[in-house]
Amino acid sequence: MKFGGTSVGEADCIRRVADIVESNRAAGDEVAVVVSACSGVTDQIIAVADEVIASKEQPQIGTLLSAMRTRHTRLLEETAPDYVDEVTAVIDDRLTRLQNILTAVYTLKELTPRSRDYIVSFGERLSAPIVSAALRQRGISSVALDGAEAGIITTVNHGDARALPASEANIRHRVAPLLADTVPVIMGFMGATEQGVITTLGRSGSDYSAAIIGAGIDADEIWIWTDVDGVMTSDPRIIKDARVLDDISYLEVMELSYFGAKVLHPRSIEPAMQKDIPIRVKNSFRPEVPGTLVLRDEHRELRVVKAIALIEKVALVNINGAQMIGRPGVAKTIFSALAEREVNVMMISQGSSEANISLIIDESHLDAAIAALDPIVKQGVVREVTYDRDVVALAVVGAGMAGTPGTGGRIFSALGRANINMMMISQGSSEVNVSFVVKAGDGKRALQVLHDEFRLSENSDE
Repeated sequence: MKFGGTSVGEADCIRRVADIVESNRAAGDEVAVVVSACSGVTDQIIAVADEVIASKEQPQIGTLLSAMRTRHTRLLEETAPDYVDEVTAVIDDRLTRLQNILTAVYTLKELTPRSRDYIVSFGERLSAPIVSAALRQRGISSVALDGAEAGIITTVNHGDARALPASEANIRHRVAPLLADTVPVIMGFMGATEQGVITTLGRSGSDYSAAIIGAGIDADEIWIWTDVDGVMTSDPRIIKDARVLDDISYLEVMELSYFGAKVLHPRSIEPAMQKDIPIRVKNSFRPEVPGTLVLRDEHRELRVVKAIALIEKVALVNINGAQMIGRPGVAKTIFSALAEREVNVMMISQGSSEANISLIIDESHLDAAIAALDPIVKQGVVREVTYDRDVVALAVVGAGMAGTPGTGGRIFSALGRANINMMMISQGSSEVNVSFVVKAGDGKRALQVLHDEFRLSENSDE
């Protein structure tokens, strides 16, 4: 069971976590818990680090961290009063270590990726001992472990590390033996290299941690507890009648999570897929709701489209030039240049004439992309590079689209009737996802039009 930041952000939330774990233990389940930092804490730590590196005068780091101490000790007092002295000593020790590394960063005026990973891991270092103590307060044996202690060994990609195959045997050796009589509370989002250097697993890395742990202990299911009822047909903030999906396939949820649906981290699917372990997405604030089951779904879907995601804060980059036609290696030159600048390309479309390649990238990567492509223009490999920030991308996802004639026609016709123009289209060979780009001002309306077209608010299959 993984509990996200909002699920451990307040005393009532932590008590609810303890209720959930206690009830499942009483039902005979062995439970391993993975926790995120309390809501907002990692962002606070990053803000403190940024302030330290930017300060000309000695910052009052202790003062900056005091509010963090106050919040965590209050949570501890309200959820585990018998363990206040013991766990407060742990919190104080970790905050002292955090203060020391921040002081070193200020002195050196350097925040390396390695140091940053170590610093941002402290959110989970503060939350896990409190959740573990709250379980002990209920009479449940529990121990808090960091990601490395649990056995997660990663690559050296600081800020975006991946688990190595050796993790599975480590977890089986370190975590599995505890489960018969103890609930391990494992700090999500982090692991360590083979040399013991702390790494973090990227955005929403606690989901990934949970899947790695679940695979390592051969879990029957991996439960992701969050603050929504499950995976939805679309963003409920935009589509008021968006519906919770009862089930969805690994492939479909990977497509959705990659294209902006933030319920699951895309990487969190991989370890579960390899072991064929179902993932259940549930709401810790409404545990009675069944949630969404994510599983290997090899049968043909009756519903053609399952969900639609809207991706904002993207930019469209167009690369043009007749000199690209029939010239081997142009694409390699373009994508190698972008990769060197760490520009992530989300979507690609190329005309059959080979005279145009269109890309969708994160808007924050646009300046780096233009800088990377400028030398290619000067070398005459392409004629020009243009871009447009005023766009959004939509991804229409559903395993039922594979081999179903007319799905593309329905998409295009529905948008045409609404006078919405598509600027770029991309479809993978899996046929599970059709993605396209429209003007930013048309994005939400396009989302509603397609949600209505495929009747996604209805429970019955098409």
